[in-house]
Amino acid sequence: MACVFCSIARGESPAEVIAEIPEAIAFLDVRPLFPGHVLVVPRAHHVTLGELPVELIPSLFGLARRIALAVEKGLGAQGSFVAMNNRVSQSVPHLHVHVVPRTKGDGLKGFFWPRHAYESDEARAQIAALIRGAL
Repeated sequence: MACVFCSIARGESPAEVIAEIPEAIAFLDVRPLFPGHVLVVPRAHHVTLGELPVELIPSLFGLARRIALAVEKGLGAQGSFVAMNNRVSQSVPHLHVHVVPRTKGDGLKGFFWPRHAYESDEARAQIAALIRGAL
């Protein structure tokens, strides 16, 4: 199956491009949370953050940073929401950073899932140890 983000990055599919650098491209999401919702994607096809070569991280996130600042300044937004999904909830299986303009009272409710405290300090320490072990 062809990747629509790769097609946009190659200039084969239309998109409202906001900015581009050799390693990445930023364009408006066609189904935005709010007007000005931008996607920042690496030009090369990588599905997850873990697959992104380390040398591309400064370029991709440098562009995402620039876009976040521009969205706030250009649209008069009070802030922005910057996020990405890895596999789960990726509507397009190509790594992409969402940059969404935010204004207090805009209706976006933080994270979209319930949050729960750990059952105990020991449970929290066990989870931390598992993650540290994987590092």
